[in-house]
Amino acid sequence: MSRFGKAKANNVDSLAGFRAQKKDTVISHGVLNAARKSGQLNLSSRGLSEVPQNVYRLNIDPPEDAHQNVSFDASDRWWEQTDLTKLLLSSNQLTHLSDDIRLLAGLNILDLHDNQLSSLPSALGELQELHQLRLSHNQLTSLPEELCTLKNLRSLTIQQNLLESLPEQVGHLENLSELDLSRNHLKGLPSSLGCLIGLQKLNLCHNKLTCLPDSLRQLKNVKMLDCSNNQLTHIPASLSEMVALEQLYLRHNKLCLLPRLSAPTLKELYVGNNQIEQLETEQLECLTAISILELRDNKLKTIPEQITSLSTLTRLDLTNNDITTLLASLSLLPNLKVLLLEGNPLRGIRRDLLTVGDTNTEHTHEKQADQIPNELFDAAAGEDVTTANFSKNQMTSIPSRLVEFHASLSDINLGFNRLTCCSPDICKLLNLKHIDLRNNQLDELPPEMKNLTKLCSIILNYNRFRFFPEVLYHIVTLETVLLGNNQVSAVDPNRLMKLDHLSTLDLSNNDLLNIPPELGLCTNLRCLILDGNPFRTPRAAILAKGTDAVLEYLRSRITT
Repeated sequence: MSRFGKAKANNVDSLAGFRAQKKDTVISHGVLNAARKSGQLNLSSRGLSEVPQNVYRLNIDPPEDAHQNVSFDASDRWWEQTDLTKLLLSSNQLTHLSDDIRLLAGLNILDLHDNQLSSLPSALGELQELHQLRLSHNQLTSLPEELCTLKNLRSLTIQQNLLESLPEQVGHLENLSELDLSRNHLKGLPSSLGCLIGLQKLNLCHNKLTCLPDSLRQLKNVKMLDCSNNQLTHIPASLSEMVALEQLYLRHNKLCLLPRLSAPTLKELYVGNNQIEQLETEQLECLTAISILELRDNKLKTIPEQITSLSTLTRLDLTNNDITTLLASLSLLPNLKVLLLEGNPLRGIRRDLLTVGDTNTEHTHEKQADQIPNELFDAAAGEDVTTANFSKNQMTSIPSRLVEFHASLSDINLGFNRLTCCSPDICKLLNLKHIDLRNNQLDELPPEMKNLTKLCSIILNYNRFRFFPEVLYHIVTLETVLLGNNQVSAVDPNRLMKLDHLSTLDLSNNDLLNIPPELGLCTNLRCLILDGNPFRTPRAAILAKGTDAVLEYLRSRITT
């Protein structure tokens, strides 16, 4: 008793002697033994600060049971163990990887994503059987040259790190089919990248690239190339030699011209948010297989007649340009289903027609019905339905059976109905990119809508919203929000600023008594519509000058 009494008197934790000392996470013998049999070990999300030594030595040391005087049946013969081929260490707190990783020479898959690694050991180059290496979401500033000796590597994902350059030897990864370098700090690329002749997917988005190496022309098997969110001022014509290219993403760069690419298989070209002022005949004539052409958020004033030669075009996005006249001959495009024109100073065309989305007729229903018959859903069962048009009916609720197409549905039109609430069921359609809910009786949106992480545009014109919908502040992928002709009385510019992709915001004909000057800091906005509100400033003369003038005026009124 005296021992405990003394401890208490000195303010010492009297139970310290009974508490176990903090140890690193221990991997149970049962887990390790199972890995010896299956060749797979999953240690993800275990709070590991380092890889336990017995993991590295899994195929070298006998299991602890072998030291005991026990008999083994046929299923427990540790000496007949399988080499470890798959090791998952993601979502831990690893700050380093030991050179002992070389002891796992049979690894095919090594997953280290979502840790705190700032460097990699050179011993990684000894894992010559490695097919897949996942390093995303770490703090890597460089890659060891030895990593480039992994001749059997097929997939290398290093997105969301701190890389400023790549080793020239990266071209030695001759069997690589997927390379993801997105969201790093790359300012240039080694010319040896062109040696990766097996590459099919190359992601370079969200870096600091000002040009692309001419050697990319050698990548004859690349189907998808993403160079979005860089600082590119031009695209080399030699990219036309990438004869397998189907998808090219060039959004958010500094391009002044549409790239002249005669890639024969190019189906999707995304050049939104650049500085393109005109389209040339030669540029359009090259796009012989194009299906989707995105030109939104540029400075186009006219569309040349030659665009009507794009007979394969199904979707044309011209949102937020300076187009004043619409070509009547666009109606001659035989396969055009979606034409987006919102945010242009078009004359002689109603604003509610500026966003036009056609759909497959078998999934369109316009019969003034109060509910959609089951026969329509039954007929579409088993199909990859991407668009659904239930506009101009009398529906008071969203059809519950829409969730049956959650895997494919990306575009839904429920405008011109009698919806009084938006069912949370719509939030299960996780692939949705476009929602049209105009001309209904909605006054709020479900908070579950924040799960729609691919949503680009939402049309809410002519409803009963009194406030800017709270959930929209949380959908960071939004590019277009149309909220005109409601009763919105306030908007929070500080939260709008966090919507990095928001370029079109329509708040016309609402109840805004004042426009906060901080709204001028939302510099991503290319189209801001404020007409028809009861505020006094900015005055109509400033509104008439366009979005840039309005934003500049608002910034000038910010008190410092």
